[in-house]
Amino acid sequence: MSTSQGDFPAGEPIRHGIVVGVDGSDQSVCALLWAAGEAERRRAPLYVVTAYTVPVFAASSMDAGYATVDDSAIREGARAVLTEAVGHVAGSGIEVIPRIETGDAAGVLLDLSAEADLVVVGSRGRGGFVGRLLGSVSSALPAHAKSPTVIVPLACSPRLGQPQLAANQPKCKPGPPASEIEKVVVVGVDGSEQARRASLAAAEEAVSRGIPLRVICSIAPFSGSLAWVPAPLDREALHADISVQLNAGKNWLQSHFPDLRITVEQLDGPPAEVLIEASRTAELLVVGTRGRGGFAGMLMGSTSQGVLHHAKGPVMVVPDSDDPRLLDRSSFGPMIPPVG
Repeated sequence: MSTSQGDFPAGEPIRHGIVVGVDGSDQSVCALLWAAGEAERRRAPLYVVTAYTVPVFAASSMDAGYATVDDSAIREGARAVLTEAVGHVAGSGIEVIPRIETGDAAGVLLDLSAEADLVVVGSRGRGGFVGRLLGSVSSALPAHAKSPTVIVPLACSPRLGQPQLAANQPKCKPGPPASEIEKVVVVGVDGSEQARRASLAAAEEAVSRGIPLRVICSIAPFSGSLAWVPAPLDREALHADISVQLNAGKNWLQSHFPDLRITVEQLDGPPAEVLIEASRTAELLVVGTRGRGGFAGMLMGSTSQGVLHHAKGPVMVVPDSDDPRLLDRSSFGPMIPPVG
């Protein structure tokens, strides 16, 4: 392993690699360990980043003005967090580049995402001087990052060989160990353009890992307002319709990834619950940023927060981007018509 020394310089451009946000919490250790494994697999540098802001207080006198605190103590705390984090990946054989940044954590990571191949954070942080890094950031970052974002929950610490991290948190139900993780990438789709982007990214992840891709579409139960509909008949018609679209999508994906093993599934149940269950044993779960109300559609709303904060394994969120491979999807069969 090579590690940058000195003052952990901030503000310098990064070259393509993996950025992981840390704040000293067990959640950020999980994110760090997963990111280190991914950096090793990709043979990419790992940027270990922490961020802090200097508090500003309004002056108590009648004179207008503000008082700031000396940031040296805060920076030393950030340095200690970063030094401890680097120690967790010592001996991993990857290039580790630690950085201390000043500014809002979400803004720092969003800026870095413009040049990063991947940004990785934990699902929650500790709420201290860098507390925003893994709290609200894990909610805001996926919706606005330029690169894919991976949220790594504390529950997946057993698969990372650190079961004690989850055991330290009474409210955390640990996921299965590495021996029970299925070698498969799962992607949730709902017929939206964003879901198709996620499918392409998921296929690339599966190919790079040499494992199959499983495409899942969840069919939520009818709401009470539709209780008058003859459910068995309409459910059968809905399943048949979606089956045609899923198979067309599979054929499209297969044309771009001819050597990849792809399976498609329809599952009944609320999308968030299906996603969370799939994450428990999948090597990686992939979703888009937005959609039409299914997997990706609710991801950046209230359902998304439930998924990202209750998933049992890593969740990759794929941002919107132009991809020429999307242009030939319609030639492979029916798609859900655009909304509005």
